[in-house]
Amino acid sequence: MRTISLRVLAFASLASGLLLTSSCQRDADQVAPDDVVSAEDHGSGDEETALSSDLLTAAAPQDEAVTGSPAVAGSAELGRLLGTCATRTYTAETRTLVIDFGPTNCLCPDGRYRRGKIVVVFTGPNLRRHSEAIVTRVEYFVNDNQHTATRIFTDLGSGSFSVNVPSASIILANNGGTHSWTANRVFTRTAGFGTPQLADDEYSITGATSGTNRRGVEYTATIGQPLIKRFTVGCFRHFVAGTVKIENSKGNSLLLNYDPTGAGVCDNIASVTINGKRTRTITLR
Repeated sequence: MRTISLRVLAFASLASGLLLTSSCQRDADQVAPDDVVSAEDHGSGDEETALSSDLLTAAAPQDEAVTGSPAVAGSAELGRLLGTCATRTYTAETRTLVIDFGPTNCLCPDGRYRRGKIVVVFTGPNLRRHSEAIVTRVEYFVNDNQHTATRIFTDLGSGSFSVNVPSASIILANNGGTHSWTANRVFTRTAGFGTPQLADDEYSITGATSGTNRRGVEYTATIGQPLIKRFTVGCFRHFVAGTVKIENSKGNSLLLNYDPTGAGVCDNIASVTINGKRTRTITLR
């Protein structure tokens, strides 16, 4: 048996930490290292898109006209996202929200060390529930890897929104290379609109990413069947359905299917198809 590690998390991520559960050494070796690196790099970027999305929901001010207005979701929800690592400030004059992790590494609830700032400038008429906003990073590091990105969130109505990433990169520590990419996503709300809690939210997600991984290999990651994300207890860690195909400039491909049985249940079972030929069941980490 052989373990193949891809990494990533929750909401907007398109690859998850994977463990091959039904293959032999020879089958697993067919996954080229560049496929794995592209999936890892792609997932790392989507982790931060996930955090940006959650912050727009939870940390937006209750009253946009008041400087220092508390977060719409309250301190408990912010604690779930940030722990005690960050301070939150809101300036009404510029409609700017700043999440400051400070100048030194701090261990966050998701198990990652962060420092630096996430800056949100609201440009839409309603600051709640993913209103139009531009999200940037300032001297921002995750596990000592520097993230530079612009993410533009646009309200599509009824709780749906799009995310455009015109420019982004992750500069890995210790001369580990640079991952750069662009992306577009559409998050269509299918449940939970108009309620304050996240637990009843559900989204259908479409879109694609193009980038160059840390080894200098170009790749694309395209959502085929829409990714279905539910936030009910037991579901929020993984997508319950949908497919993502990752292809690189060397002609290799990896298809990740979050619902290989077609049942749409809340579990950590998925499948990977390598170069369109061999399919293996996997367990999401």
